[in-house]
Amino acid sequence: MTESLPADVADVLAAVLDTDNPVHAALRRQVPHLSVRARCTCGCGTAYFELDTSEVEPAPTGPGTVVAAEAQLVTEDGVCPGEVLVFAQGGYLSWLEVCSWSDDIEVTLAAAHYWLQPRS
Repeated sequence: MTESLPADVADVLAAVLDTDNPVHAALRRQVPHLSVRARCTCGCGTAYFELDTSEVEPAPTGPGTVVAAEAQLVTEDGVCPGEVLVFAQGGYLSWLEVCSWSDDIEVTLAAAHYWLQPRS
């Protein structure tokens, strides 16, 4: 989506922000103006964003903090080890969270991107 973001963040945002959804489309327009302010130190890949809001319009998410997009992660074996959540505050991208539900499978943004890809 953008060269200024780390590849793992940009790839997962591209995978979970559906182009057919008007809210997601508005959030995708914010991505070129987005940078990572901080990352979770546990290694999961959760990223907290900084965004120049003077450059973009807010998405129609309403006030406050909302889960603007979410995707469950499913392995080839049908196991669901976690999910990815995209949060917006006041219509602006705020953070991307990686949630693990398993002690047996490591859930990172790189793994999430792999599991979010269409399989034939």
